[in-house]
Amino acid sequence: MDSSEVEFLAEKEMVKIIPNFSLDRIYLIGGDLGPFNPGLPVDVPVWLALNLKQRQKCRVVPPAWMDVEKLEEMRELERKEETFTPVPSPYYMELTKLLLNYASDNIPKADEIRTLVKDIWDTRIAKLRLSADSFISQLEAHAKLDNLTLMEINTIRAFLLDSLNCMYKLRSNLQPGSSKGQFTDY
Repeated sequence: MDSSEVEFLAEKEMVKIIPNFSLDRIYLIGGDLGPFNPGLPVDVPVWLALNLKQRQKCRVVPPAWMDVEKLEEMRELERKEETFTPVPSPYYMELTKLLLNYASDNIPKADEIRTLVKDIWDTRIAKLRLSADSFISQLEAHAKLDNLTLMEINTIRAFLLDSLNCMYKLRSNLQPGSSKGQFTDY
């Protein structure tokens, strides 16, 4: 799974919009949406919110967690804790990117929010790299990945898989009875 596929999954998350048009319910395979009445908030998937926003049919209401004070608290907690702290949304990075790219005029303090989410992301990725390094150097056989998002796992996946494959090859060559110099790629 690459980052575009993770972003596609994130677009299914629900977000609140305030439409400026009237429409009865929309019947979709994934469920019914609406009714849409001007000025009354309604929950829709991010993909629909962005589509309506681009056509100037609504105003996007940012998620409750997309607030400077809450994100500052989250950043400080992430920096203090050794382990990964729970995130407000399993797609916090993707949602921030999508909403700030297409609806930044509806989000107060958008630049500060962008910086805070990037700080949180950088802190978590640094922790993830340290954890992966520790995992490999201690010759561990399994790891617990609590509170990681799909995008974070996707970021480290290639490195971790290649490292574990190399470790397996090295270990199998050190086993008694193994033929020297013979690598089997699994």
